[in-house]
Amino acid sequence: MAKFTKRQKNIRAQLDLHKAYSPGEALTLIKQYATAKFDETIEVHFRLGINVKHADQQVRTSVILPAGTGKKVRVAVVTKGDKLKEAESAGADVVGSEELIPRIQEGWMEFDVMIATPDIMGALGKVGKILGPRGLMPSPKAGTVTFDVGKAIKEFKAGKVEFRADKQGIVHVPIGKASFAPEALTHNMAALVDAINKAKPTAAKGTYIKSVYVSSTMGEGLKVDSGKLGELATVIA
Repeated sequence: MAKFTKRQKNIRAQLDLHKAYSPGEALTLIKQYATAKFDETIEVHFRLGINVKHADQQVRTSVILPAGTGKKVRVAVVTKGDKLKEAESAGADVVGSEELIPRIQEGWMEFDVMIATPDIMGALGKVGKILGPRGLMPSPKAGTVTFDVGKAIKEFKAGKVEFRADKQGIVHVPIGKASFAPEALTHNMAALVDAINKAKPTAAKGTYIKSVYVSSTMGEGLKVDSGKLGELATVIA
């Protein structure tokens, strides 16, 4: 049986963990009870009505969070030719070509996002089994395989987040920090819900968004009333 700290017991005593809250209520409460000694990350978790065993029911895409993530994102770019200079000018943390591949094979992972141009993807396939399980393999669908590397770098630095459903059909996405204003978290969640809906596979049948929870790094998870997600549409209208 799980053991709770005094702080956790105090939080659990003040929250109704069986209630389904509106998005605004859930974010307000999660922010209020994110009382750890560091700036906790706020995450949203979606359980989707998809069968990830089928290729036509995969969910993998990205979203630009209007208020950013609150985290410094390290961007690595693998490219060649004139695009090397473009990547450096756009502020990439690491820029290189095929010489980066042996480093990755040796365990180098000093980046959060990898962007690659299409003309080097063949060579990058050598480390697909290393990058793939970590969610770092560049993908056209996620916007990380592109010739417009300057734009991609700026978007990820500004708050673009890539996400995909795991083997259970669950999507976990950070939408900011506990120090964010409630309005900032609301705008980020609204953008995320919009992206989730747009990523719905045509082959998915029945209820698409089955459940939604909001949590903080050291806090509880609060259930969000899926029927009230539509309230967020007015935020991005």
